Amino acid sequence: MTRIQILVGSEMGTAEMVAASAKDYLEGAGFDAVVNPLPEISDITDHPDDLLLVCTSNTGAGDLPGNIQPLYLSLVREFPAIAGRRYGVINLGDSSYTTFGEAGRAIDHALSELGAERVGEPLVLDACSGEDPEQEALDWLPQWVAQL
Repeated sequence: MTRIQILVGSEMGTAEMVAASAKDYLEGAGFDAVVNPLPEISDITDHPDDLLLVCTSNTGAGDLPGNIQPLYLSLVREFPAIAGRRYGVINLGDSSYTTFGEAGRAIDHALSELGAERVGEPLVLDACSGEDPEQEALDWLPQWVAQL
């Protein structure tokens, strides 16, 4: 059974809630899914067969939340051998800020630069939309899963 590791970056808990809903959906679709709220580079390198799903919010001026920053810094400083790894991105932000979505784009770029292969287009969730982020993720996941 394919395992999907959901790497979470969250300050206020919304990304964690979205990740938990994604986990439930993925398990219902026949995957083994795990939510990782404190992702580190070893979580990726020690499990080379995992598919990755990054679910991160933005904080400050488009910065990554503190719990996922160590992973990002390891990606851009240590250059782990992850070429060919498949991943997806759920990027939570607030379009009232000029730095809308930059954190998710940064980690997406870091993974891509190392040769990881993004599956599908990132899901960008806007807090200003008034939509339920968990439901938006659940609506997006079937098309993401279909591309795996």
